[in-house]
Amino acid sequence: MAGAALARAAQLWSLLDEMAENEPRAYRRLLQQQRAEAELLCAPPEPHLCLRASPAGGVGRPLFINVCSWKRVPAPKGPADPTPVSAGPLEVCGEGDLYSIIDIAYNPDVLQRGQENLEKMEHLIHLTLKFVEERCNLTLSHLYTIESYKLKGSLEMMQQRLRGRQRPTPHLSQNTKKELTLDELLHTMEAEDCSNASVLLKEEHVMQSKGHLIEEIPSTETPEKLSTPVYEMITVNDANKKPLKIQLRIELPKVSSVSECDLRISKDDIVIEVPGKYKLQLELPELVDEETTTAVFNKGKRMLFITVLVAKPDP
Repeated sequence: MAGAALARAAQLWSLLDEMAENEPRAYRRLLQQQRAEAELLCAPPEPHLCLRASPAGGVGRPLFINVCSWKRVPAPKGPADPTPVSAGPLEVCGEGDLYSIIDIAYNPDVLQRGQENLEKMEHLIHLTLKFVEERCNLTLSHLYTIESYKLKGSLEMMQQRLRGRQRPTPHLSQNTKKELTLDELLHTMEAEDCSNASVLLKEEHVMQSKGHLIEEIPSTETPEKLSTPVYEMITVNDANKKPLKIQLRIELPKVSSVSECDLRISKDDIVIEVPGKYKLQLELPELVDEETTTAVFNKGKRMLFITVLVAKPDP
């Protein structure tokens, strides 16, 4: 497979060189088109509005939904077609008053139509809440609030969650004819494929009185359909409010033994993987001493509890 890919890439470079010599205008147009498409794919998601929802019955932590604009998410093909969505993982944040947060991204045209028509925006918000319920196995109240700010949390973390910690793509310069090496080209292709699962929000005709359907497209990130488990991460402070340790609770309902879990931890991130079932990769809010890590799996609750001490600052 790798040899065939290299052969096709070499053939492509040869064709491009020939085109540059014999048809320079067409070659420049091709470069401009490819550059525009690459810039579109590399454009980061931007905050649009933040929703605050609550569990049905009013019991439980609040949920904040960052509704984002992302050029990388395709627009619906037609008025009757499903609306594509890109979604990040559900996370639990905060220290004292815990809250949940999730990022949902739409094509800018979808959100622009909502700005121009309040009824369309209300309808889109309703579909978003339904989608979050289905994806995260939640039951939410029908009441929601549009917050005065556009984003809950940091811009960097929102973009990272939606992008799924993908490899940075090289910037395409306008000054050189063939600025990407073959290795950089292959890395660019890998980065373009590295995204969270795409989703289509689809609605049956209103007269049929049916609910909203959610059709999920298989992710191209990994051959296995690994899901992100629900988790809580809490930073415990000492009496002087300095970070002391980090506690992580991961729900693994499909796991029956700790031997199925693969845990890798470094000073600034942690990876938990269950082959064929789950994968969770998180950046830690503080640098930690990985040698102090303890992990306990509760078979009854199907939960993994991880505790690690925050690293002491260098003297």
